[in-house]
Amino acid sequence: MSEHIRIGLVSISDRASDGTYEDQGIPALKDWLGRALTSPWAAETRLIPDERARIERTLVELVDDVGCNLVLTTGGTGPAVRDVTPEATLAIGDKEMPGFGEEMRRISLNFVPTAILSRQVAVIRGKCLIINLPGQPKSIRETLEGVRDADGSVRHVGIFAAVPYCIDLVGGPYIETDGAVIKAFRPKHAIRPKQA
Repeated sequence: MSEHIRIGLVSISDRASDGTYEDQGIPALKDWLGRALTSPWAAETRLIPDERARIERTLVELVDDVGCNLVLTTGGTGPAVRDVTPEATLAIGDKEMPGFGEEMRRISLNFVPTAILSRQVAVIRGKCLIINLPGQPKSIRETLEGVRDADGSVRHVGIFAAVPYCIDLVGGPYIETDGAVIKAFRPKHAIRPKQA
């Protein structure tokens, strides 16, 4: 019953986009999604500088022209002068989804006190969910997947558990996940039977 989903992956960094150093955000996102999703998916990647107008154009293009139902950004969410990803995201969204940012900060505070400086936001644009993620690969995985105890049991569920049902609610494709990585949560009435 899984449907194909197109996912926009946007790494926002002045230095990675100009070649000063190699981008780590997009590879980290591809790796995690490759482990987490059991539904067929394709990535549309963009590596761009910390420029608000450019970020806004990129997000609009990925949703309106490319047809992404999920866009994940990484980078540009701190308090520095050039960190404008949240402003750009809010500017092109139809609805803000504040729970995602709140929960990402709460998860990251398990690891570093400076998580309180993160300004990640999430919005709905049309039939697409756009989420700003942290910039570091380790933090990306932790916020998406959650916090585990030493024995591997989940202590704090990651934000991606809510992503498939959110996309259902806005009219996007039905996405399934590998429960060993992240178990998608849906109310009983919204769960479709698995196909043989």
